[in-house]
Order: sequence, then C-alpha cells, then structure tokens
Amino acid sequence: MTQIAVKVARKTQEALDIASFELVKPDGSALPGFSAGSHIDVQLPGGLTRQYSLCNDAAEQHRYRIAVLRDPASRGGSTAMHDAVKEGDTLLISEPRNHFPLVHAQRTLLFAGGIGVTPLLCMAQRLAQVGADFTLHYCTRSTERTAFREEIAASPYAGRVQFHHDDGDAAQKLQLEQVLARPQDGTHVYVCGPTGFIDWVVKTAERLGWGKDQVHLEYFGAAAQDTTGDRAFKVKIASSGATYEVPADQTVVQALQAHGVEVLVSCEQGVCGTCITRVLQGECDHRDLYFTDEEKAKHDQFTPCCSRAKSELLVLDL
Repeated sequence: MTQIAVKVARKTQEALDIASFELVKPDGSALPGFSAGSHIDVQLPGGLTRQYSLCNDAAEQHRYRIAVLRDPASRGGSTAMHDAVKEGDTLLISEPRNHFPLVHAQRTLLFAGGIGVTPLLCMAQRLAQVGADFTLHYCTRSTERTAFREEIAASPYAGRVQFHHDDGDAAQKLQLEQVLARPQDGTHVYVCGPTGFIDWVVKTAERLGWGKDQVHLEYFGAAAQDTTGDRAFKVKIASSGATYEVPADQTVVQALQAHGVEVLVSCEQGVCGTCITRVLQGECDHRDLYFTDEEKAKHDQFTPCCSRAKSELLVLDL
C-alpha cells in the first residue's frame, strides 16, 4: 500500500471533544485526488493505524482535512490524535479509498450522527456544487458538540441542512418516520455515525419500504461482540498446507501472526476491509460491518481481524 508523508498544517478545535486536522504535503505539492465519501488510513504515534473520512471539498488538491472525536471507549486512536499529534508533525497516510461513494440520484437524503458528519459534509459540498436536490439531517447530543456548525451556516448549502440536538426541544428533533415516509425510486439515503444511529435509520427505512439498494451506510466503529460462546477452530493455509489452531480468545490474525503468517490489517474491527481474505472451504462466522448480507452468505471471503468460523476448519487462500 502506497504511503504518503504529510504535515499537520493546522489543528483546530471544532467542537467539544472534536478536533480537525489539515494535512498537506511538506513541499506543498498536490495530493492524490479523492471523491466524496473517501477515507484515508493514518498511522498514529504508538503504531496504531486508524481510518478517517475526508471532510473537505473533493475539488481541493492541496490538502486533506479529517476530524476526530475524543472517545474514552476507543482503543487509543482518538487519544493519540488529540494528545500526541500537533501542528507541524509529520504523519504517514494511505492514498484515499472510497467504500461509500455517491451515486447519481434525483434526490439525496443525508443522515449524520455526531462525528459521522465528516463524509457527509464532503457529500453535501459536492451535491451543492452540481446543483443536486439534497437535505442533510445532522444529529448531535448538543450544540457544543456540533462540529463545523459555523462553517455549514456560512456555506451556500446552509438552507439544506437541518440540525437536531438531543438536548433541544421536541420541535427540532429528527422526525425520522416523517422524513422517510414516502419512498421514491429516484431518492437515495446515506447514513453515517454510531452503530445505534445507523441501525435506527436503516431499520426505519426498511420498515417503510425503502429498497436496500437505496440505502447506503458507513459505520464509524464496530459494536462490541459477545464472545462468551467463542470456541477454538482451525485454519489451513492453502499455499503451504499448514494448519493452525485459532484459540477461543484469539483472532485469526493473531493466531497466524504467532506462527509467522502476516495478514495486512488496519482497523481490526471489520470496518475497513483491509484484511479481506478469500475462503476456499468452510463456513464463516461473519462479524464485520463491511460485507453485505448477500456477500456474507457466499462464505467465500471474510475479515480475519474479527470474524471466526462456524465450521471446524477454514481453508484460506494465503
């Protein structure tokens, strides 16, 4: 994977517990282009790698901007970005990738939960530039936790954004059933944010008759898995024939690493898709947020960073 060295040109406190980081090439040259919905991998102090959506205008080539929520429940990435990364620092990042692209639609509904606004902010900028019909519903716990509020209010698309705060009066809260009440073939829905927020939007849309191909989502982290029933199983490496046991308390990636078999990983939560591995035999216990239900049903690929096996053995194309 190509790595790019970037400098932190600006670090800005955008809201309570949310900071943005403007990343530029040290020599001022252009960065690789990206499209709305893209993210980058960022290598953090301490060896962590985390994914962050790009939230600046996709037409810009001189900078990338990301925003990070300080989350006490995270596995160290947000703390490192807030406390260890400062203006002038150099970071290694990947080229942008997009698993959450905009599709052409007669109308677009964007639903952001908290820090999930970042890819949708980029989408709103793009949709406004091309004169598309869209509305962004931006839900946060409070005004002080609403990143980019002033920037949005000053933007050309300010009239297309509706803010909803948990601590506000009932009249301003998101009436999701009303917004999604009339499914239309030419309308597409995009949702990003915490797992509970996404599930609320997706399940409401499904119940009201929206097609699966009309609803697009991106998670900002996996929900905690119930591992109490986990058991050991075996994986076989197709290229060598070697078979290894995966203990109940280890992931496939960890078990393979112990035997010198390296699998490229990034998020380690089944969100980013970096570690996807082909499965030649066996039934997977999918625990990722990356594959669709249809893709999972094929059992021909899985995310070894978090997924396991329902069968006694998985044969991997490694």
